[in-house]
Amino acid sequence: MPERRPRADAVRNRERVLSAAREAFAEAGPAVSLDDVARRAGVGPGTVHRHFPTKDALFAAVIADRLQDLAARAAQLSESTDPGAAFFDFFHVLATEAAQNLALSAALTDTSHLTDPIHAAGRDLESSIATLLQRAQAAGAVRPDLTTTELHAVIAGALVMEQRLPPESRGRGLRLVADGLAHRPGQ
Repeated sequence: MPERRPRADAVRNRERVLSAAREAFAEAGPAVSLDDVARRAGVGPGTVHRHFPTKDALFAAVIADRLQDLAARAAQLSESTDPGAAFFDFFHVLATEAAQNLALSAALTDTSHLTDPIHAAGRDLESSIATLLQRAQAAGAVRPDLTTTELHAVIAGALVMEQRLPPESRGRGLRLVADGLAHRPGQ
């Protein structure tokens, strides 16, 4: 028996829920309630639960999707003719977005509660970032002594730093970190 396709209204409702969840998690982090997501989506709580039985499942879907988007962006930048600019452009995009998105920041800075879909998307992102880093190092734009593992720790630290800065100073911490990653002869 062929698998039945979901009804058009069910697909629309799922997208509304995901869109509302992206917004809610970005603003409030992982602590947002499913009832708040339902209210924002303009659907009942039962609709949210039909598509995502738990808040963790909804959070995983939202974060895995965002990490996949970031991995695709990093892969696209890794084909740039200027590997150094591509690396620093991606570093800025990732850190700026995560500083403005509490859920993404939580996923990137605290991996203890992450699920398999998030880990899978995270591995894709790690691979793309590693390629960016290696190309930028080969071009002499990024410190040659920086490992991928260290870069992940630096990114997590930069995200925490950005969240703690007053709004008028946001971005300054990222610039300082990026300056520290740049290769300077004699380092």
